Amino acid sequence: MITLVTGGARSGKSAYALKLALEYSNRVFIATAQAIDGEMEDRIANHKAERGDSFTTIEEPVDLAGAIKKIPEGTEVALIDCLTVWMGNLMYKHGDGAESFQETSDLMDILVQAPCDIILVSNEVGMGIVPDNQASRLYRDMAGRMNQEIATIADSVILTVAGLPMELKQ
Repeated sequence: MITLVTGGARSGKSAYALKLALEYSNRVFIATAQAIDGEMEDRIANHKAERGDSFTTIEEPVDLAGAIKKIPEGTEVALIDCLTVWMGNLMYKHGDGAESFQETSDLMDILVQAPCDIILVSNEVGMGIVPDNQASRLYRDMAGRMNQEIATIADSVILTVAGLPMELKQ
């Protein structure tokens, strides 16, 4: 089963995804964030504290398909947080001139044959103003297309607003 949990920044999507994942026994958390500065170090530390030791953690900022392949046998669910951070990592790695990345295609391919249930967290970035620069518009467009592709193959899509989950697809 593939579940996409999306919403705006601080909408409660990560907390809701954790709640879903905690319904399983054997859990993996795939983290995409990198500690590039002190503020990100604090965010990562807070997220680690929230989930405690109830997950096996795989830190992978770029190769999500490879991380899914590394999920230990017997895992019931993998929670990937967060796809839009991952998209930023890909843009940093490849530069902001590309219109698509092989890693995104690789992720879509592996999701349909995942070894366990997968919960993906992603920001809904297209609901605000149009960004004032090309790189930000490209990021918004690529993240939006990625979310649409995942929503198409997902069994369940949940939108969180003000901490409230709303089922869009079940």
